[in-house]
Amino acid sequence: MPARAVFIAGAGTEIGKTYVTAALTRRLRDAGRTVRAVKPLASGVPPLDDPGFAGSDTARLLDAQAIGLDIEAVEACSPWRFTAPLSPDQAAVLEGRSLALADLVGWSRAQIAGTQGTLLIEGVGGLMSPVTEAATGLDWLRALDVPALLVSGSYLGAISHTLTACETLRAHHVPLRAVVVSESRGAPAPASTVAAAIARHAGAPVFCLRRGDACPAGLAELI
Repeated sequence: MPARAVFIAGAGTEIGKTYVTAALTRRLRDAGRTVRAVKPLASGVPPLDDPGFAGSDTARLLDAQAIGLDIEAVEACSPWRFTAPLSPDQAAVLEGRSLALADLVGWSRAQIAGTQGTLLIEGVGGLMSPVTEAATGLDWLRALDVPALLVSGSYLGAISHTLTACETLRAHHVPLRAVVVSESRGAPAPASTVAAAIARHAGAPVFCLRRGDACPAGLAELI
């Protein structure tokens, strides 16, 4: 049965969460599924009128949904955007802003309730990265009570980081739909080798997504 919502969590930072989320969105849309992808909280995002915005995570998710770049669409996808490429709690301080977990959770729950089909909620940073002064991404995920899709890179150390994240999710009773190993540029081992090693211990289906490849059909069938 298709999930009402899935949280895209990361085993680390800058490992390909948005790449995977966008690829999954396209695959689901190509299969005729109704899907919406959002990244409520995003750091390192230039202003909409900056040429660099087209390369932002928010812009990539909107492109995967064939949605034009206007302020209404951007706000609907990423209502909390910070310019500094830091964890949201630190970026917020630099901009004299604040964010409460209750607001982030409340917005996310409203999107889940109001979305037809499946909602993909992309987190920020790694699973344990701070999202507010007092809360982490795990706190956000647990409050939503939805399954997770864990994204890893294939860099040296990714196996340990990913299995640690799997154990953390398991300890907190968060259902894990699958793990996706997103190919890291310059990694010493092929992404498929890293994925095979993770699969021996993850306790969940593991998929490999090399740069330029489409989302595996088997992954989409689990969402």
